[in-house]
Amino acid sequence: MADKRNFRSSYYEKVGCRGVEEKKSLEILLKEKPWDRVKLQQFCLRFTVPAAYRNLIWRVLLGILPVYPDSHQFVLEQRTAQYEDLLHALEVMELVEPSAPPARRLYAMWQLESGRIKPYLFPETKFPSEETFIPIASSLLELYSDEVDVYWLTKGLTEVVRGSQRELPKLVEVFRTMLEKEDLELYNHLVDIKGLDILPLTKWFNCCFAGILDDTSLTKIWDKLCGGAPKILSFVAVMLLITLRRCILKAENAEEVLKCVSEIPEQCEEVVANKAIELWQYYGAQPQSEQLAKK
Repeated sequence: MADKRNFRSSYYEKVGCRGVEEKKSLEILLKEKPWDRVKLQQFCLRFTVPAAYRNLIWRVLLGILPVYPDSHQFVLEQRTAQYEDLLHALEVMELVEPSAPPARRLYAMWQLESGRIKPYLFPETKFPSEETFIPIASSLLELYSDEVDVYWLTKGLTEVVRGSQRELPKLVEVFRTMLEKEDLELYNHLVDIKGLDILPLTKWFNCCFAGILDDTSLTKIWDKLCGGAPKILSFVAVMLLITLRRCILKAENAEEVLKCVSEIPEQCEEVVANKAIELWQYYGAQPQSEQLAKK
């Protein structure tokens, strides 16, 4: 059903027309002074951000850079200086081993900047913040070589997750509703063997699927997160299960379901991301776009 809904857009994307038009549309937005944050959010919700602009757009939407492009260089210098101060303080205080992985070091810097020594738990859910920050940082380190950018992007995405903690029950509800609607057989099978209860939805939503899906697939999903649409995560979870339905339908108990979703074939990961975005755009994107337009 999703293929029929999106045949035209998929065709345009394959022949390269869609990407060219999207890039032109974004370049027009970036000629405005100051940049219109709401329009940039709407662009992220409607399209996949061109890779050449993604780092820049994310930083603006996450509040790392201002909407005034003439100020970007100065702000970047300040962000870099702050990063270097944190790194120096971390080394002087010996809060992390020199051999620690980069993502772990960045997490320790975030803790230090936040005035925390002990690992921080999100108050609403008691979920360990390191299980959000470190997977996201690890994925971003595969995408970008500049650790300064990675630190600030990870911090920004972690703040998005922290701000969405009270919405987690709604994300779970959307996931269950959409799974039942899109694949009733799969949904009923999971209910029968109590597989829904064992799904690591809280982990998936809190790490934004970092470490679950490959880094290239994640960027398309995180475009929507930066655009202000955390509900996309529910649709990713739905399409992950539907993509793995053969394995799941063979499962005889909840533990076997957990094994299925823990062993995602590499060739399936981009399919999950693309289909999730298509499903979200069909069911869930329009109300959020209207909400942004009213701001």
